[in-house]
Amino acid sequence: MYNDVYREKKVFLTGHTGFKGSWLSLWLTKLGAKVCGYSLEPNTNPSMFEELNIKDKIYKSIYGDIINANKLEEEMLNFQPDIVFHLAAQPLVRLSYYEPVLTYETNVIGTLNVLEAARKCESVKAFVNVTTDKCYENKEVNRGYKEDEPMGGYDMYSSSKGCVEIMSSSYRRSFLQTIGAMAMATARAGNVIGGGGFRL
Repeated sequence: MYNDVYREKKVFLTGHTGFKGSWLSLWLTKLGAKVCGYSLEPNTNPSMFEELNIKDKIYKSIYGDIINANKLEEEMLNFQPDIVFHLAAQPLVRLSYYEPVLTYETNVIGTLNVLEAARKCESVKAFVNVTTDKCYENKEVNRGYKEDEPMGGYDMYSSSKGCVEIMSSSYRRSFLQTIGAMAMATARAGNVIGGGGFRL
């Protein structure tokens, strides 16, 4: 039964204080996983994370920045997860125009830091890197993009996520081809609305 896949599994989840991360924290916990969240503090008021008291519902909650490679690695190695879900990001197109360096530091270097921490943690068997459907070169077409279409992006947010996809592919080919290496996939998520989405 698929419900048993996560039972007693240790899951390290970056971005657990955000909208999608909060929902994933609850879902994984309901499926029996021991979730260790690693994220900045919630940046909306109200926030779903605080409204639902997720800190007390998951196994462990850590406030930290994925740009801080040393702290990130220390916390992941201490927890020894089976699975890593990477959702932490600078997720706003508009902010990326005002904060392009922060956007690239968080989305590209931060992702590389999470990948490196996971690679050094021998317990990790699977890594899911959640990016965005904005990673594709915007051709202004009236249809969805296919997975083999070119990466790109007009704005700094979208281009940073295109970089993350290219980096993830390179990382997989460079380091994860050996037997016993962790499996890695990217998930190009679209915009999501729902309960607890307080940012407009």
